[in-house]
Amino acid sequence: QVQLAESGGGLVQAGGSLRLSCAASGRTSSSDAMGWFRQAPGKEREFVATISSISWSGGSTAYADSVKGRFTISRDNAKNTVYLQMNSLKPEDTAVYYCAAGLSVRTLVGGAYKYLGQGTQVTVSS
Repeated sequence: QVQLAESGGGLVQAGGSLRLSCAASGRTSSSDAMGWFRQAPGKEREFVATISSISWSGGSTAYADSVKGRFTISRDNAKNTVYLQMNSLKPEDTAVYYCAAGLSVRTLVGGAYKYLGQGTQVTVSS
């Protein structure tokens, strides 16, 4: 079993930045792709960003169109941690953000994950 613990959420004004972290513990695998999803009130959970295993694919990334150019995902395998740097935040980015581990970038982009964290709230005020 793998546990994913998110941190770094909070309240920020539009145009501001936040950095989310996700610490993985348990039976982690550096070959897993890691990613972020979010769910806004009254909406379905949606894919945000993903990064492949550095050892398998050199850390290739993929992003939802709505966050391209504003969000950056990265990972530190030595620390079993994945990050989501969020810049130029907009009120529509308000959501609970979830960290996920999956088989590949492709499966995470498709919404399929093996493990999901408990989530951290991000609120962007206008």
